[in-house]
Amino acid sequence: MTRITKPSEVKREWIVLDAKGEIFGRLLTKAAVYLRGKHKPSYTPNVDCGDFVIIINASEAIFTGANKAEDKLYHRHSGYFGSVKSEKFGQMLKNKPEKLYKLAMRGMLPKTKLGKEMIKKFRVYASSEHPHTAQIQNKGK
Repeated sequence: MTRITKPSEVKREWIVLDAKGEIFGRLLTKAAVYLRGKHKPSYTPNVDCGDFVIIINASEAIFTGANKAEDKLYHRHSGYFGSVKSEKFGQMLKNKPEKLYKLAMRGMLPKTKLGKEMIKKFRVYASSEHPHTAQIQNKGK
């Protein structure tokens, strides 16, 4: 018989992933597995049983594609006529690497309330310093 995990039974850990020298997409797929909880034997698709994920050194990841920095565009729209704003990938990587990671991760998670809860456990920092050292040190206790 299959055991269904209840939300009250979920034990969450803090996982730190270093983006330095890692390929962007491969790193995010690893993070998505941890956020969804698929690495745990108690994985249940309709329960948020994933861990907290922190990515450090976000600006030092490797991106494939020769002209991606100039060619790829990210669009946003406020809902008003003529209000489409576009930003190049290279510009976004330089100014807001955290937002770039969040957008990519959002596409890998479920498009439901469950996915919105999962993305709240995802943190990205451009440098190696982050304010979550207390949670990570207490992980083993």
